Amino acid sequence: MEIKKGIGVSTGVVVCQALLLTEDELRIGRRAIAAQEIETERQRLANALAASRADIRALKEQTAHDFGRETGAIFNFHLGLLDDPTLLDTFYQGIEKNRFTAEYAVSQSLREYSKQFLKQTEAYFRDRVKDIYDIERRLVNKLQGRERVTLADLKDPVVLIAHDLTPSRTASLDKSKIKAVCIDAGGRTSHTAIIANSMGIPAVVGLDDITKEVTSGDLLIVNGHSGIVIINPDAGALEANKRYEERQAEFEASLKQLRDLPAKTKDGTEITLLGNIEFPYEVDNALAYGATGIGLYRTEFLYLSSEKEPDEEAHYQAYAEAVEKVGGRPIIIRTLDLGADKYTPWQARDPEDNPFLGCRSIRLCLANLDMFKVQLRALLRVSVLGDVRVMFPMVTTPMELRHAKMVLKDVMEELGEEGIAYNPYLPVGAMIEVPSAALMANSYAKACDFFSIGTNDLIQYTLAVDRGNQKVANLYTGANPAVLALIRNVIRVGNRANISVSCCGELGADIEFTILLVGMGLKTLSITPHSIPEVKKVIRSINMADAQRVARRVMSFEHSQQILNYLRDETRKVIPEAYED
Repeated sequence: MEIKKGIGVSTGVVVCQALLLTEDELRIGRRAIAAQEIETERQRLANALAASRADIRALKEQTAHDFGRETGAIFNFHLGLLDDPTLLDTFYQGIEKNRFTAEYAVSQSLREYSKQFLKQTEAYFRDRVKDIYDIERRLVNKLQGRERVTLADLKDPVVLIAHDLTPSRTASLDKSKIKAVCIDAGGRTSHTAIIANSMGIPAVVGLDDITKEVTSGDLLIVNGHSGIVIINPDAGALEANKRYEERQAEFEASLKQLRDLPAKTKDGTEITLLGNIEFPYEVDNALAYGATGIGLYRTEFLYLSSEKEPDEEAHYQAYAEAVEKVGGRPIIIRTLDLGADKYTPWQARDPEDNPFLGCRSIRLCLANLDMFKVQLRALLRVSVLGDVRVMFPMVTTPMELRHAKMVLKDVMEELGEEGIAYNPYLPVGAMIEVPSAALMANSYAKACDFFSIGTNDLIQYTLAVDRGNQKVANLYTGANPAVLALIRNVIRVGNRANISVSCCGELGADIEFTILLVGMGLKTLSITPHSIPEVKKVIRSINMADAQRVARRVMSFEHSQQILNYLRDETRKVIPEAYED
């Protein structure tokens, strides 16, 4: 028996036999062609390109139909490559000038192209290399007259094991046969993770070398929540997993009963629980888990999943769909938060040595006013359709906030002159996610209708720790006293100024911090939808006096581990079933 730890990106527990997916590397010999063969090779390439475009369009449409338009838009990158005149020219030049076969011309060009992506420091670009490889394999297979290896002939359910999966391969998986996915590569934001989550297939990524440890036929226990994979579990592990599944089923059944009940402490203090989403179709899922609205609608994927900059109508349609689905409940839409590790393939930019401290988020928007105004126009147009609120990310100075509000005011005036309806009293908030903003919260409170504490970046910037760097990952913790002091200050300022304060980072979804945050005076949590039931369970199991006592005790500690141990013990007292192994 062996235990592997990766990154759980799609929840669920599966016990099933493994299928190791191995595909030979493309090996295409270099062969010179005669002059009279050039036109034949050009035509072969043109046919392969046309067939590949048709395949990908069909796959995009099917994915959009099954899992939502935004998920289907992932294949826009593939289509963009196949229609890129510069890239296509390198294919044809390889045939005409270098006398390469069509296969070799395609392979050489795309391998060189992928090297440029690998040189980038941003994870988004490096993740696109597998998309380029996907296109290469598809084109070469078309040229060689053979279709890609499929999993359509599977008779029994399996856990799919692979070094990596391209988006098209992932979207083609048969959910009735592929019960879970485990891959060596990948991260939380990879397309494989996004699609697996949309499909509801338990998935663990970032396992490094699981393809070397597993053989087809091995029995696996895959936990997509914890990221644990057990290879060839012994009888004890299987029995323990069976008991775990039974307890989890009972626990989840009890949590479902809370869906329509208020998140209210035993002594009557109500806490608002909102959901975080990235796509409009996720609204339904958030409401199904008991969210009373959407506290964070991230808009980056409207850009990241598009082959070109989205226009005003694309923004409007996406936001209008989300507002309609939320059904009169509040929805907070965050303006564009690109930069750092999130860049679009079409976005012109200057390389930055340290993009996390560079031109990102609101800075990027204020430096690109035309782009910013397109989004603000759509937001204002949709503001008349429901309880819409807008939030600016990553503000670091009061001047940035004032500048952003001035741009919003300018757009309001433009719409007014055009006779287009909008809500002139649109609530405007700021994300507090850098220490300077947390320390100067008083200044921001004068210009904001609400605060939202973004704990992910607040922790990172306060502790000078890259949360994606495994070498320092142990230092990244929300339990650090400095981080908690900043959070407490923001909550106090907001309460004194009588403006709403929410927590929209991962810290808010961690049940071990629920009692503490409530005790600090936080009245709103915006979290991943699947975390809502457990957090609600904790809230309904405590009273404010005890929560305030916990908060006072925590702020007296000097070390993160003391705080974590104490919070874990306090949480275990009120929801022990969440801690059963």
